[in-house]
Amino acid sequence: MIGLAELFRRTVRTARARVAAWGARVAQRAHFARRRREPLAHQTGRWGEQVAERMLKDEGYRILGRRVRLSARDELDLVARRDDVLVFVEVKTRRTEDYGRPVAALTRGKRRAMTRAAIRYLRRLKAKPPYIRFDVVEVVGDCHSDTPAVRHIENCFTIDRPRCIWW
Repeated sequence: MIGLAELFRRTVRTARARVAAWGARVAQRAHFARRRREPLAHQTGRWGEQVAERMLKDEGYRILGRRVRLSARDELDLVARRDDVLVFVEVKTRRTEDYGRPVAALTRGKRRAMTRAAIRYLRRLKAKPPYIRFDVVEVVGDCHSDTPAVRHIENCFTIDRPRCIWW
């Protein structure tokens, strides 16, 4: 016959084993959830941003930020600087040009979102730059291709009139 203390120890040991097993299962599920594959379009976009960043560095730009998120819906792909010009860069990546050039996907709404994000970025700066510019870098190719076609379109658009910045 086992005593009350022994029964209590066995119960606690069993309960600890169950909790440990449950914790291991939860951790395993969380691990697999984190390892979910990124969609191919996201992989291509991230690769295009890396290619654009390398190209801008080769042209003499200094990269100040990558994927700068300023609100829930506004994001700047790259923020760069060359001389006195602060450049906000939108990177458009496509695998092929079968459906038109990548810059054609820069709609009015996207330009407004970029302008909104740029204004928020500028408000956070202590030293305001004398000049700003909105550029687009087109990357056509795939992460498995040898040489992607990269085009840099400087001063692609300007800030809309009602959103002029005064400081």
